[in-house]
Amino acid sequence: MMDKRFDSKSIEIKWYEKWLKSGAFASNSSSPKKPYVIMMPPPNVTGSLHIGHALTFTIQDILIRFHRMQGFDVLWQPGTDHAGIATQMVVERELAKSDITRHHLGREQFIKKVWEWKEQSGDRITNQLRAMGASPDWEKERFTMDEGLSKAVNYVFVKLYKDGLIYRDKRLVNWDPQLLTAISDLEVEQREMNGHFWFFKYPIQNSDEFLTIATTRPETMLGDTAVAVNPNDERYKHLHGKKVLLPIVNRVIPIIFDDYSDPTKGTGAVKITPAHDFNDFEVGKRHKLNIINILNADATINENGTKEFEGLDRFEARKKIINKLKELNLFVKEESIIHTVPHGDRSNVVVEPWLMDQWYVDAKKLAVPAIRAVEEGRTNFIPRNWDKTYFEWMRNIQPWCVSRQLWWGHRIPAWFGPDNKVFVESCEKDALEAAEIFYGKKVELTQDEDVLDTWFSSALWPFSTLGWPETTNDLKKYYPTSVLVTGFDIIFFWVARMMMMGIHFMDREVPFKEVYIHALVRDDKGQKMSKSKGNVLDPLDLSFKYGADSLRFTLAAMAAQGRDIKLSEERVAGYRNFSTKIWNGCKFLEFNNCVSDVDRKIKKIDLEVNKWIVNQYNDLNTRVKSSIKEYKFNDAAEALYQFIWKDYCDWYIEFIKPILNNKDNFEELEETKFIATKVMKNVLLMLHPIMPYVTEEILENLFKSSKLAISSDWPEPLFKKLSLTNGIDLVIKVISLIRSIRVEKNIPTNSKINLIFKNTNKRKQDTIKNNINLIMNLAKLNDLTFASEEILGQENFIISTLDEMVLMIPIEGLIDTKSEKNRLNKELANINNEIDLINNRLNNKMFVDKAPPKVVQEVKNKQDVFNQRKSEIEKALLNL
Repeated sequence: MMDKRFDSKSIEIKWYEKWLKSGAFASNSSSPKKPYVIMMPPPNVTGSLHIGHALTFTIQDILIRFHRMQGFDVLWQPGTDHAGIATQMVVERELAKSDITRHHLGREQFIKKVWEWKEQSGDRITNQLRAMGASPDWEKERFTMDEGLSKAVNYVFVKLYKDGLIYRDKRLVNWDPQLLTAISDLEVEQREMNGHFWFFKYPIQNSDEFLTIATTRPETMLGDTAVAVNPNDERYKHLHGKKVLLPIVNRVIPIIFDDYSDPTKGTGAVKITPAHDFNDFEVGKRHKLNIINILNADATINENGTKEFEGLDRFEARKKIINKLKELNLFVKEESIIHTVPHGDRSNVVVEPWLMDQWYVDAKKLAVPAIRAVEEGRTNFIPRNWDKTYFEWMRNIQPWCVSRQLWWGHRIPAWFGPDNKVFVESCEKDALEAAEIFYGKKVELTQDEDVLDTWFSSALWPFSTLGWPETTNDLKKYYPTSVLVTGFDIIFFWVARMMMMGIHFMDREVPFKEVYIHALVRDDKGQKMSKSKGNVLDPLDLSFKYGADSLRFTLAAMAAQGRDIKLSEERVAGYRNFSTKIWNGCKFLEFNNCVSDVDRKIKKIDLEVNKWIVNQYNDLNTRVKSSIKEYKFNDAAEALYQFIWKDYCDWYIEFIKPILNNKDNFEELEETKFIATKVMKNVLLMLHPIMPYVTEEILENLFKSSKLAISSDWPEPLFKKLSLTNGIDLVIKVISLIRSIRVEKNIPTNSKINLIFKNTNKRKQDTIKNNINLIMNLAKLNDLTFASEEILGQENFIISTLDEMVLMIPIEGLIDTKSEKNRLNKELANINNEIDLINNRLNNKMFVDKAPPKVVQEVKNKQDVFNQRKSEIEKALLNL
């Protein structure tokens, strides 16, 4: 028996445990079923479920549950990412509480601490996924640092190195002076800030002339090795072959001629610091300039920056250099500007271009087949426009710096000999053997201290999780995968890199056939959610308050392709009412013993209401199936919502109440019980991928289903061979129109009215006559007739039209026109007063200028509401 109310909290844990025990989540590589595979984007082991996770995992779970019901052997591959920087930061913060640093512990002990933390806290996000109802194959859960994946990472690094696609080079990197590691371009945020242009004079050697340069980073002048001017700049042609004396450092540096210098910007003369600017580095290579690094790893000035500034923080040195140039009378001016400054996305400190030896992947070569795969349609982006973003990045890809100066992560499998000769092998034993062959004797080797970029191991996820480099049954069956579901923000970080690695190592085979890019979840005003704005919605809080089903349905209903989701708590609360509506509709069936479709063998349908609901159900089945296959989750959710709420609960239940109450007509009763039961059971199965908990609960408690919904087949259309033609849509239109007239004319709901039809053709008249009891009952009619002749005194009728028919309702005795006019005029006067007050506020310039925009908009919204109501009243008075 169903409980009086639906309580999501009491059933969610129960049903998740049942699913796990049933083995419903498991894939089976020996099954003859066709595979359907989704690789779960591995959340960071440090992570906590946020609303973006809730969206992506809800969409993936809908697809997985749907295809499981479609008869596929489904693998949703779960796992977590070791998240190098993020995890190391978390553990270092924990240690700092006890005044311990990783350097106090040493590398080995620190990594042991990280593993301990991972065992205690690392499964938090996967437990949160369970709470959302996610149904991956947990038995196959992987971690990017587990033994098998680590083996794959080493294999790939060594192979790419030996193929000439990984190399070591001294280049500029984005250096994070707080985390003390290089970070990728994608981990750098360009933030708009207030800043300055400082103008200084550089004296030209053996001359009274100066070159004036401008910079936003005066401290970098300590590493200048040239000044560049444009070869076409007439102002400086006489300086060919000349040099300048670098102030403070007193280093003589050349004046070079290079197109990089723009004559239209500033003075047209640019200081060149190859060690601390990416553009300057390229200029320096072209002109074979010295490269002088003036920064330590913590962004303090090193010994190359002279004794006067050595040890100073970069920003402290900046102030001191400006003052020094003023003392030397070489300071020209200072201009306030707004400019973008690169920051580390995790540390939030200004990053520095810094020269160091790093490991690089030749991404340009690997990108070629990955670009071609999308061009040829072997992998398709949905929505289609995202392939432009992919192509833009891939066609302009830079070498991928894959080394990180961290301790937590996959340590680079490279060992250095006594003369710094590098040996890249899968393990130390192989490196020692290679070194012995090279040197002709045994030597000691030192392993590279750096670890690999987290995204390096993530790039192997679609095949490393399946047992590669071994040729496993899982790898044979489940690669390539069916679809990748992700946000646009990691197209570069992850999607592109998986494409490059998958194609390179899996015999030119793409890692996924489709990439579905879902939208961002924003707040109800379209603002990005952030803690600082106080507009963050916690999916776990929402799930606890309103149930996981309500949150899942909300996200699905709002997941329109290419449109960001504007989410509010009120939306989720609103969709909780949908669960209640379903529950109450099924309580009605239970009360009327519509609980089994097994004992009734119905071969035909006689009643129009039953033909109608079956026809609606068959249309729904087609729509939901095609919508999910086309990633139109909002269309699937909307179709289910409208059918259950409107078609079934609002109309069909009302239509069949008289039939269920009439025990004398056994055949009509049996037919209706069967159809009411069968349709609701099937619709609950169709709803299951989106709302798994409430559907399982009802199917077990009400319909005593022998099979779990999660393991059931997708329901078939009903009575496909029968004609389901019916006139119920016309009946609904008639009843709806009469109900609208009652509201508009303020006709009491309990008063019975007479209804006359004119201009009805035979087909419509037959439909109305065949369903006259439904119309009389639900429209609360006293009498229903058809007029064939012109009716005189039409001013005594309320007249409306519907599908070329004329509907006439006699006014006599129905409306007291005098009192109704008085009531409406009184309401109109009140509304006019309100409109005057609002107009006065909006005409007040001080209010409009000084009130918060939100308040002004609220007043304008009120104005619209009152004007709309005024229009309705004036129309009603005109009708009277």
